[in-house]
Amino acid sequence: MKRVFLTTFTFLVIFSASACEICGCGVGNFYLGLLPHFNSKFFGIRYQYMHYHTQLAGDASQFSNDYYKTVELWSGINIGAKLQLLAFIPYHINKQFTDDGIKTQNGIGDVSILLNYNLLHSRTNAGKNLIEHQLWIGGGIKLPTGKNNIDINDPLVNPGDVNSQSGTGSTDILLNASYDVSINKFGLNTSANYKINTDNKTGYRFGNRFAANTFAYYKLRAMGLGIAPNVGLLYENAASNNLNKASVLQTGGNLMSVAGGIEMNFNKIALGANVQLPVSQNFAEGQTQAKLKGLLHVTFAL
Repeated sequence: MKRVFLTTFTFLVIFSASACEICGCGVGNFYLGLLPHFNSKFFGIRYQYMHYHTQLAGDASQFSNDYYKTVELWSGINIGAKLQLLAFIPYHINKQFTDDGIKTQNGIGDVSILLNYNLLHSRTNAGKNLIEHQLWIGGGIKLPTGKNNIDINDPLVNPGDVNSQSGTGSTDILLNASYDVSINKFGLNTSANYKINTDNKTGYRFGNRFAANTFAYYKLRAMGLGIAPNVGLLYENAASNNLNKASVLQTGGNLMSVAGGIEMNFNKIALGANVQLPVSQNFAEGQTQAKLKGLLHVTFAL
């Protein structure tokens, strides 16, 4: 996209490893999902996949197909009966197919740490029905451990280099809440998180992000396995980014997706997967489209 760089530079966003060519809709996503059930602590690996397509309005020759894969170590430990500490260490594997060629970038991303508090946990019997409620609230921090050494104030900076960074370069605040209610084998899990971003060393601040999702699940037993198929609805909203306190055009947006997946467990091993498909979105005035997203994980209770 070199020949249109000067006219589109203000539209570009350095949305780290999950960026697209214009809006960077995937950057800084913090997806908690359905947590595995564990009594004391757990350790696992998650694999996340995202695909975006960008095509500039009025010039079909300017395009980018971006594929972002993340292998993430995650772990949790219960501290007493009320506290839960979670940690996430991502490694990004990125590839962009653009009109300028193929760009790749791999590296460790930004580490996140969360501390949750169990505000409510109750079990009641209503006739033959066992009703259980759980409400967790918490917060944490995202550390600037991923590579981010691009000066976006440099007019000669290459957009591909800007978009391929593994981290945002900022220390950010995470807030989250999760509520789960189940009646016998049927359950509903709803979670929400809000990410408050700060300026990085270049004076760039990514827009604050809100995300919420609801999953309905049903627990089954078969051949010694616990199986819980689930369906859900996910919503994401990102505010506009800022450079030196000024709003950056063509940034921010929103996305609504549907998801289907399955969670399985055997003894102390849990496996899970889901696929997410967009049903409504608005990024860069339609120039960027989110495509398929997916998640796989294997988790071990310790």
